[in-house]
Amino acid sequence: MRLIRLVFLIPAFVILTSYAAWASGYIQVAGLIDLRTTFSDGELHPEALVKLAKERGFEVLFINDHDRLAMEYGLFPLRNIFKKRVELNSINKGGAENFLRCINEVAEKVPEMIIIPGSETAPFYYWTGSYFKGNLTAHNHEKRILTIGLEKSEDYEDLPILHNGFSTRYVMIFLPQILLFLIPFVMGLFMLRWKGFSRIWGIVICGLSLVFFINGAPFRSSPFDQYHGDQGIVPHQLVIDYVDSKGGLTFWNYPETRSGVRKMGPIFVNTPPYPEVLQQAKGYTGFAALYGDTITVTEPGHQWDRVLLEYCRGERARPVWAISTADFHKDGGSGEKLGNFPTILLVKKKTKKEILFAMRQGRMYACRGKYPQRMVLNDFSVSSAGCKNKAVSGDEIALNDNPRVHVFLSLKEPTENRVKIRLIRSGELLEVFDGSLPIEIDYEDKYFKPGRKIYYRIDARGCGDLVSNPIFVTFR
Repeated sequence: MRLIRLVFLIPAFVILTSYAAWASGYIQVAGLIDLRTTFSDGELHPEALVKLAKERGFEVLFINDHDRLAMEYGLFPLRNIFKKRVELNSINKGGAENFLRCINEVAEKVPEMIIIPGSETAPFYYWTGSYFKGNLTAHNHEKRILTIGLEKSEDYEDLPILHNGFSTRYVMIFLPQILLFLIPFVMGLFMLRWKGFSRIWGIVICGLSLVFFINGAPFRSSPFDQYHGDQGIVPHQLVIDYVDSKGGLTFWNYPETRSGVRKMGPIFVNTPPYPEVLQQAKGYTGFAALYGDTITVTEPGHQWDRVLLEYCRGERARPVWAISTADFHKDGGSGEKLGNFPTILLVKKKTKKEILFAMRQGRMYACRGKYPQRMVLNDFSVSSAGCKNKAVSGDEIALNDNPRVHVFLSLKEPTENRVKIRLIRSGELLEVFDGSLPIEIDYEDKYFKPGRKIYYRIDARGCGDLVSNPIFVTFR
């Protein structure tokens, strides 16, 4: 038999007491992720955005302007010479140094707010169809990754994405191609010493070699181009590994968006939902679990659980965490207000270092609501009768006895709406609790298998949505 204690609590005193004791000294800091400004396609200057967020009670902002927003299409066989390029405003177009300087200046003006720079990146796309036939289509251009915590301008300028400027990083990959055009170029130079038609041929050979060398673009920012079909997960994994090497974090953004297939001016874009990337990619920090669309990857047994189980089996070096992303461009855009998609971080102190550490460790939960309303996860922890310690989201705990899961859930604003809370163990739906908030749950799980690593997570729906990050348990 399992022990369940379910208590509906009304007095504010009880809520405040639980909040003060939350998670062994952690405090909750409300943050907003995936915000655009005038540095790309946002309506607000960073300073105006920060002031608006402060007025609405948020303390941490992650600004994720587009790092490079460009497309190119060229005519065969000289695609990199006879081409059309369309580029919109972005961090690198306006200058990454200017972007970071502006954020630092705003942070100095509003020191009580923590502002963390980053970007939304589109590492790769590829063309099919023809411009002349009216069916030119860019595939996977909206398969996006959020970068967080890149603090140097060169970190953005050197991102291994298409159209990001001059780079010598991949020259060795193109060495055979370089030699292919360098050898005839040298021969042409030698022929210039001769007279008559030999000199003319020397000029032609040098000119053609130079044209095809330039068209080959060996000093590109990515080892890929947009003309050789789908490259799978590799271009995106390259970005993930690069950001990780710079000490930054990466999150897959809106992996199930339905807006990626449409006509865009004279071309079509085709980015169908891409939840499979959660299992295909390695080493990324997390993904958007709540945003302005329908989500299924967080359903019990779906992609997120499969990835977490891979970690439990030792097939991944680290877990994958859930966040909420706003895709914010302007207040009221797409019917959403600034504040509808908060991510709540658990920290010991409110500093940038602690915030980034919490994100890396998974000490956070994702929310979706109608500002100012949202659910508050006052407590989600795991312990046991014989254990003095307890673990919170992102933690791992070793137990000698049956796990006890404690949940305390309340609301920012009172409401009569009921909620459904699901307790999930290692991808399996364990229990569903239905009631009004505030609610306290004390659940004893009779599951105990020495040597096994499992995890618990919860989600809630009814007064908005809430997704917790997992707590891992190893049985001694």
